[in-house]
Amino acid sequence: MTTDIAQVRADARDRAPHPPPVQRRFGRVLRPGAGRQHHAGPLAYLLLGFAALVSLFPLYWTMVAASTDNTRVSQTPPPFLPGPNLFTNLGTAWQDAAMGRAMVNSLIVAGVIALATVFFATLAGFAFAKLRFRGRNLLLMLVIGTMLVPPQLGVVPLFMMMADLGWGQSLPSVIFPTLVSAVGVFFMRQYLKEALPDELIEAGRLDGAHSLRIFWSIVLPIARPPMAVLFMITFVHAWNDFFWPFIALDMTNPTVPVALTQLSAGYVRDQSVIMAGALLGTLPLLAMFLVFGRQIVGGIMQGAVKG
Repeated sequence: MTTDIAQVRADARDRAPHPPPVQRRFGRVLRPGAGRQHHAGPLAYLLLGFAALVSLFPLYWTMVAASTDNTRVSQTPPPFLPGPNLFTNLGTAWQDAAMGRAMVNSLIVAGVIALATVFFATLAGFAFAKLRFRGRNLLLMLVIGTMLVPPQLGVVPLFMMMADLGWGQSLPSVIFPTLVSAVGVFFMRQYLKEALPDELIEAGRLDGAHSLRIFWSIVLPIARPPMAVLFMITFVHAWNDFFWPFIALDMTNPTVPVALTQLSAGYVRDQSVIMAGALLGTLPLLAMFLVFGRQIVGGIMQGAVKG
């Protein structure tokens, strides 16, 4: 009888549902179902759609205003549908503002500044994050402290310096002062401090690699995601910069923001032509984001899950 009761209990235990196994990751207990991909609900899609509409409305309004005439833009209520004059206004803005030369200048200035900023910021960020040298913390505080100084305070001495170097009214006077930024150095330093393991650097030292070889072979592959983001941000900022290029350059050799001022220099401003010029200045940025946007977003996601 005792044997029969034990057999019945054993059969009941076998038929009972077993609890799901407990998974452990990085020393933490994960509940069953943890890590599943959650699906967005209707409210999330509604909020994302609203945010997209708000973000795209300025660009849409620029296109609408650029496709009408000055009289129609000034009416109340303003037009909300594109008009027939888009290509006419684009051609007028291109000719009156010398947009061809301005775009080439902006491409040179923004490209050189972005590449130099990414290189020097990554190099300095690696030094501040992983190298040990005397005065490292003091130098880092000085670099961060430069972010507190308004750039307008250095306009006069910077203009005199460019004149003494013989770079007045030329593109080097715009490129040279912004070859590196404190924001970029701090950004790369914070990323490399967390994403770059010390063991990789020690392994490179054991193999006989010097600091520059470690930077080229180990640091750069790991730092590609933030480098892509920093390049995009720096390029857009340099392309849209107006204050210093307006002082350092003249109207015969302008960048895009400086060239757009020629469209509003007359006694009667043609708002539709001004908007057409603004649209022309925005199209290269949109094209660059459409071409490299997937790689940049992929780099951000890769950097988010690294380590």
